[in-house]
Amino acid sequence: MKHIRIIPLVLLVALTASVAFAQTDDREALKISALEALMAAPSERALPIVKKVLEGDGSDELKERALFILSQIDDPEATELLIDAARNGSGEYRLEALRMIGISGNEDAMARLTEIYAAGDADVREAVLEAYLIADDADAVYQIALNTESADEFGEAVEMLGAMGATEQLRALQGKSGMSEELIEAYMIAGDVETLMELARDSSDPERQAQAVQGLAIAGGDEVHAYLMSIYRDATHEDVKEASLDAMLIAGYDEGVLELYRESQDPAEKRELLEMLVVMDSDSVWDLIDAALDQ
Repeated sequence: MKHIRIIPLVLLVALTASVAFAQTDDREALKISALEALMAAPSERALPIVKKVLEGDGSDELKERALFILSQIDDPEATELLIDAARNGSGEYRLEALRMIGISGNEDAMARLTEIYAAGDADVREAVLEAYLIADDADAVYQIALNTESADEFGEAVEMLGAMGATEQLRALQGKSGMSEELIEAYMIAGDVETLMELARDSSDPERQAQAVQGLAIAGGDEVHAYLMSIYRDATHEDVKEASLDAMLIAGYDEGVLELYRESQDPAEKRELLEMLVVMDSDSVWDLIDAALDQ
């Protein structure tokens, strides 16, 4: 006599849930594929469907994909729908709408970002800056940095300009609040070696000079090596001297440290330079140690 196998209730519930999840996942994937197929459809056919998805009760992922389709539709109604989502949406949906405005590059939509930025919270402001980055609109970010009275907003805008490589706008901001640490970091990120060299030569503010020297090591290449040595030799402030030495470490310029060691007549300085060569794992340091021990 055959016995019927009884499946435990917990296992049966788990199996049922697993099948239901797989079916739901398949349906979601099909919806997304159907939505993405609209990329090849005429705007007058695609727009009503995208609008229906945005107004429906679909998943967040489905609606975010719909926002991307919307950003690719060249139609005033599509632009207004995107702006409405960026203004009145909530959570990640709203932030994604803001980024999609950057992808669209639509002038009307981009022009509305200024007021959205001014009225938004920190997440919204960050998303607006990302939209400007996507659209490569450095002038809009510059205007934010120029006109804000908030140190945090200034720093965020300057950081974005650095990521955009907007050296012209960054240089123009020197008159806004002097030479801030955020600006120096932005010059470094943007790879503006020319401005960093100027700042590294300016000894009127040793702290700022030291920051510029270290930024120069990160932004520059082999062409800054001799410059770093020159700054080290001419430095009258200990912080600048230390920054120059650290910069040579960052740049991996052990040949310069070796040259400084050989020309130095100061025992304390020679010890520091020797220790730096050990840290840099210079090929020449072991001969120097042997020579020092033989004296």
